[in-house]
This record gives sequence, C-alpha cells and structure tokens, in this order.
Amino acid sequence: MKKLVLLIAVTSTVLVHPAAARPAAALPAVGTWTWPVTGPVIRDFDPPDQPFGSGHRGIDIAAAVGTTVLAAAGGVVTFAGPVGGRLFLTIDHGGGLESTYSFLDALSVRRGDVVLQGAPIARSGSGHAGALVPHLHFGVRLNDEYQDPLDLLGPIEVWRFIRLAPVVVP
Repeated sequence: MKKLVLLIAVTSTVLVHPAAARPAAALPAVGTWTWPVTGPVIRDFDPPDQPFGSGHRGIDIAAAVGTTVLAAAGGVVTFAGPVGGRLFLTIDHGGGLESTYSFLDALSVRRGDVVLQGAPIARSGSGHAGALVPHLHFGVRLNDEYQDPLDLLGPIEVWRFIRLAPVVVP
C-alpha cells in the first residue's frame, strides 16, 4: 500500500492596505481654501461611523440653481460627469487630497484639466434629491477619508449676503 504525502507550503505574505502604504498627509492650513459658492451652510458635515455607514460626507451650501461654482483650491480634474443621472466633479489637489462638487447643473471643465484656485468649474444644481433649498454639496477627502470642509475654508464675508432694496425717490 502506498501512502500519499501531502505537502503544504506556507508563505508569509503580508497584505498592506493601499492607504497604509502612502505616507501620512496633512490638511492644508485652516482658511486657505476659497468657498466654491457664497451662501449659508444648510447641512453640516456628519462623518459616518463606518466606511459605508450613514452620514453626510460634506457640507451643503445654499445656492440658486445655475450659480457659478469655483475651484476651492488648484489641482487636476480627475472626474467630471454623470453618476446616476446627476453631474459630479472631483479635483485632485495632490498629497492624497481631493475635493468633490455634487449635484451640478453644468460642467465647465473636463477630466485632465488643470484648474487654479477660484477658477469657474461648474454651475450648481438643485442639490440632494428632494431638497427644498437648492444647494451645492461640497466634500473633501484626504487619503480616501472624508474631512470636514469647513476646516479648510476661509471666513465667509457677510457683506455678500446683503441685498439692498432699490430706493425710490418721489
């Protein structure tokens, strides 16, 4: 009777998550980014507890449909197009830092375009499905982890909200 000998080779392969292989990156200084639209924040950042959990991965800034959207910081457009019938745009700012602009009405740039801080990149749309107030959803990711965009945006100038009524002189 012959014996069958089974040899099992064991290797010690260590799998490293791609984000762990990257050097640690830091957010830019507070207040160094331009507001993409001028308006009040109508919904704050609410990070999810888990990668695919519920939450709000950015801020919603009230803006009339068709408002010009500006690049919050300079970079390269890595995505500009439809997702589920709505327009989205992503800018890579280097060092694992990206900004996202969601629920747009029209795009002014294409994938691969280099944009400067404050350059027009799109027009705002109606916002999240079912939203009562039109808005821009603005998000920031650092090494694929969502960050609070308010940590990067400079102070908003209150005078931009003031609308004067015409004075009629009899």
